[in-house]
Amino acid sequence: MKQDLKLTDAWRRLKEFTNARIGLGSIGNAMPLEEVLALKLAHAKAKDAIYTELDTEDLKKRITEGLNLEVFEFRSKVKDRNQYLVRPDFGKRLGISNSRQIYPPSDILFVITDGLSASAVNNNALEVLNILVPEIRDQFTLSAALVEQGRVAIGDEVAELFNAKFVAVFIGERPGLSSPESMGIYTTFNPRSGFTDEKRNCISNIHQNGLKDFQAALILKFLIIQSFHLKMSGVGLKVDLKSLIS
Repeated sequence: MKQDLKLTDAWRRLKEFTNARIGLGSIGNAMPLEEVLALKLAHAKAKDAIYTELDTEDLKKRITEGLNLEVFEFRSKVKDRNQYLVRPDFGKRLGISNSRQIYPPSDILFVITDGLSASAVNNNALEVLNILVPEIRDQFTLSAALVEQGRVAIGDEVAELFNAKFVAVFIGERPGLSSPESMGIYTTFNPRSGFTDEKRNCISNIHQNGLKDFQAALILKFLIIQSFHLKMSGVGLKVDLKSLIS
């Protein structure tokens, strides 16, 4: 019995460092009922997150009033959420042509889109921007765009309309059983339609129990400065996360 208690305590200490489902224990050949129910709840939250919607009205208001940035709204070729899930290519392209409208040339364009967890973006995007924008607005011209039913690559097409030199796409990541609300930020220097992922840098797992908003803002600022300095982004731009956020 003493040996079993020591093992349980060891697992408890280990679980303090991860949200992974470890040390669950067992009742006979099955998991404890509490853990079974917790797994079902996590699965339900992950499924629900996929169908959450981008709060465009609130985001636009807070960006405009709080950060004094002009916000533009777009939509991908996707007709509805079910099509979004089965036709990822539609989420990479803009729907209605905006070629006749004139957009302000910008050094940096922030593209905020729902991805696979709009709630993650609703909860984290503004927090990151609130930290970052005051630190860089004197160095760069900035604009923001909200895109409904978007994928990462749609940021390149939107950025071309602004003739932007750098785009940062804030997007909800695929929900997991340990985090239904995780946001990622994908950055590209000199973005162009048709670019693939080796041209981008990614800041991932931004959520309450993952990368903090201030850490994401710090990394994003680093990527912006380095991209403009080196005139590049993607696999050639290295980030030492340990030294940067420690």
